[in-house]
Amino acid sequence: MAGQRGYFTVDEVRAAEAELFTRVAAGVPMRRAAHGLARVAAEELRVRTGGVAGRSVTLLVGSGDNGGDALWAGMSLRRRGVAVTAVLLNPQRAHQEGLAALRKAGGRVQAEAGRPDLVIDGIVGISGRGPLRPRAAEIIAGLDAPIVAADLPSGVDPDTGTVSGPAVRAQVTVAFGARKPVHALAAPWCGRIDVVPIGLRLPQPGLAALEPAEVGAGWPVPAPTDDKYTQGVTGICAGSARYPGAAVLCTGGAVTATSGMVRYTGTATDQVLEHFPEVVTAHDIPSTGRVQAWVTGPGAGTDDDARDRLARILATDLPVVIDADGLTLLAAEPELVRSRTAPTVLTPHAGEFARLAGRDVGADRVAAVREFAESWRVTVLLKGRATLVAAPGAPVLVNEAGGSWAATAGAGDVLSGIIGALLAAGRKPAWAAAAAARAHALAANLAAKEGHPAAAPISATPLLRQLPAAIRILRALAGRIDGGAQGLESD
Repeated sequence: MAGQRGYFTVDEVRAAEAELFTRVAAGVPMRRAAHGLARVAAEELRVRTGGVAGRSVTLLVGSGDNGGDALWAGMSLRRRGVAVTAVLLNPQRAHQEGLAALRKAGGRVQAEAGRPDLVIDGIVGISGRGPLRPRAAEIIAGLDAPIVAADLPSGVDPDTGTVSGPAVRAQVTVAFGARKPVHALAAPWCGRIDVVPIGLRLPQPGLAALEPAEVGAGWPVPAPTDDKYTQGVTGICAGSARYPGAAVLCTGGAVTATSGMVRYTGTATDQVLEHFPEVVTAHDIPSTGRVQAWVTGPGAGTDDDARDRLARILATDLPVVIDADGLTLLAAEPELVRSRTAPTVLTPHAGEFARLAGRDVGADRVAAVREFAESWRVTVLLKGRATLVAAPGAPVLVNEAGGSWAATAGAGDVLSGIIGALLAAGRKPAWAAAAAARAHALAANLAAKEGHPAAAPISATPLLRQLPAAIRILRALAGRIDGGAQGLESD
């Protein structure tokens, strides 16, 4: 999948490993994994302490292959002058060849973790499920050294990212051969991800992320022959007397995402025009004029009038984004959307998803959003730090935001406006939703650092203000900034 980063389930990785074992000698995959693990650990020592030789590393060794990876990595570090100690959590089932290699290199085995410069977590691998056992949990709780996790942080579910009890929180995770869902769904527990190739031949993933450069490459940019109509006209039906700000933020998301034109209908006309005088307003939906996509729901209310406006918009053959109050109305009357053939994007948070689906999201967010999208035949953006986008018959797309700065009132209104602008420009629904989530998260992170040496809490307004900068960064990553710069110079 060009321009996308895949995440592979335990079953997919196990199948790929089985195929790999038919091509290479026994022990080769583990040696490759261990070599990469040792390289990353050594680099962490260098960055954190200024050197490698003379530093100390503790290995937390379980009974699976990850324990073997840690032991072989410890042997490699020992050869580089690192003092290596292994704590065997299940001595009878420790990887014997790796243990012998560590001891031969001068590594030690002891019962306590001590006070090392760095810890390598080799407690459990991708076959592990559930929280850490009491002994491992006690050791982890007593550590103050940074942790490098072998493949995944122990105690975190590899496929769902669920943390149901004590677990390792790593500063770096060294993924062997492929990223797993845990690396996106439980990013705060994984830290930085460093992938070590071991020779796996992998299938097309069922979970993927748009690379920033792909987002930048696909973001709408006016062609020489474009005008305000051909770039996409976004219709916004949002806000109410009680929530006029939702209309401002939603409209602002569409304007700032470079929609060719934005048309607004609703009760917040004065407030919208005060902030965005370029918006064309109308008193009602029939008089709005031609649009290429609709966004409806943010702050729009749930009374009979709001329901009628939603039904009128959904009766069109245009792409529609539905958020907030619109989702509440759909939960009570799902037939409004289930018979649609035009693209429809729903943008629920977990509570709204539960009302729509009739059940909580549960531990397996990917399976839940995929099942819902297939059942309702819509594109679903499930909000969260790891935002998921599912469309019928397609891989689920994930955007790990790198923080929770966008978890603030009004930020979702901005997001729905961005998605609407991308739909109006002709982008496919799943791509539009995932690309909007990427730009939205980047804008939130920029806003959190605006004027501060470190990140600070934000509201939706500074997020919206940083959206142009976020789009410029994404375009620059795709190499699309030169044309604009040349145009400015020629002026």
